[in-house]
Amino acid sequence: MNENMPACLRSFTKDDVHTGLKAADKYEAIRMAGDFLVKRGSIEPEYIDAMLQREEVNTTYIGEGVAIPHGVGPSRVYIKESGLAVLQFPDGVPFEDEKAYLVIGIAGKDDEHLPVLQALTDIMLEDGKLDAMIASTDPEFIYKSLTAAE
Repeated sequence: MNENMPACLRSFTKDDVHTGLKAADKYEAIRMAGDFLVKRGSIEPEYIDAMLQREEVNTTYIGEGVAIPHGVGPSRVYIKESGLAVLQFPDGVPFEDEKAYLVIGIAGKDDEHLPVLQALTDIMLEDGKLDAMIASTDPEFIYKSLTAAE
């Protein structure tokens, strides 16, 4: 990977992509994203509470079937290293009046999550790319789609 790439993407591997998942609601999906971030060593479990609290204040649904749960402010003390967890829900997860099919948990030290948000925006603007990621059952395809944006 490119050394100029943000740490969130440098440490991101296809093992951080989880497809074919189901969640009853956005809170379960956010907990799942947090659990994957804990397992990969990016965060302390307390960060998951901050992700859930963030969702209570302002939804992390950004449109086009994508949500990006993350903690803010003081919760950064629970981030060990920047990382991503990409969860794909073929049936979608309700986020207010919309459904998220991709839930991307982000733990970014400093402001390392900002380039990830830019990469997602770029993907969302490419015709068909996001739809292909939502429909794919191949973690490697989703991984390559995200990292090719850099």
